[in-house]
Amino acid sequence: MSRAVPRIVFTPGEPAGIGPDLAVKLAQRDFAAEIIAVADAHLLQQRATQLNLNLVCESADLTATPRPQRAGTLKILPVQLATTAECGTLNVANSHYVLNTLTRAANCCLQGHADAMVTGPVHKGIINDAGIHFTGHTEYLAALSKCETVVMMLMAKNLRVALVTTHLPLRAVPDAITATQLEAVLRILQRDLCAQLGIAHPRILVCGLNPHAGEGGHLGHEDDEIVIPVLTKLRNEGFQLTGPVPADTAFIPKRLAANDVVLAMYHDQGLPVLKYAGFGEAINMTLGLPFIRTSVDHGTALELAGTGLADESSLIAALETAIYAAGQRHHE
Repeated sequence: MSRAVPRIVFTPGEPAGIGPDLAVKLAQRDFAAEIIAVADAHLLQQRATQLNLNLVCESADLTATPRPQRAGTLKILPVQLATTAECGTLNVANSHYVLNTLTRAANCCLQGHADAMVTGPVHKGIINDAGIHFTGHTEYLAALSKCETVVMMLMAKNLRVALVTTHLPLRAVPDAITATQLEAVLRILQRDLCAQLGIAHPRILVCGLNPHAGEGGHLGHEDDEIVIPVLTKLRNEGFQLTGPVPADTAFIPKRLAANDVVLAMYHDQGLPVLKYAGFGEAINMTLGLPFIRTSVDHGTALELAGTGLADESSLIAALETAIYAAGQRHHE
């Protein structure tokens, strides 16, 4: 991108949850980027009133030169709610609204109008209750962008954890970890750690799939037959890879200090450790998309919507990471 000031599009997510609260709270700060909320402006104004915070909504102009975010204002790309959103009360009627905001924001990035996309929390259950198959942001944006493989990576403090598989039932995980899939994930991880986070020579620690990384075949053959050959191939190309290591010792401080990222084989192998390390302050980053995407690490917190108690720390971290990553791409 040639813009000196990056343009970031933000989707607040589920309208009955804390996403609109977070949008209003971020609007109270200055940022070194233009922030555009893709949302219903009336919803945000209504939530600002509930929170007793000032908010001036301005129409976004994607053809204009981006200007840094100034506290008290928020640029809006309008998407209209299907029906009024009530704090804490899910409504299937607004499920398409949520997906429409994601689609519009992603298209802004795909068409070159924005440098990055930041997403607030959605409620998967209510979207599926509306008859829409939805497993998560990661899969939705991959399909929209026509990407066969993307990588979910979460970050908290100095810890980064990426995943080979994402939202799958546990019994489906071994079949999904093929040599082709693992190699594709490692190539994306290597490329985007460099391109988006400025890590010139990423050091990647790879967890084994099975306990004790298979114990030489006594606890499963996948690590010997799939993981090790892929790692050997990529090491010969210059990748800095350690593993496969048993997941129960992958996160000891000495190993973490010697690596830039841990690659876990499935969702609940790696993310419990990361969320213990920094829940509420962690962020999610999708690698492999043709644009930068970061997200909060928490849910919709329906019970907190409209109360003013929602913590915006994860959103601020996601925005700051997106701004940094946009700057890395600008200097490539």
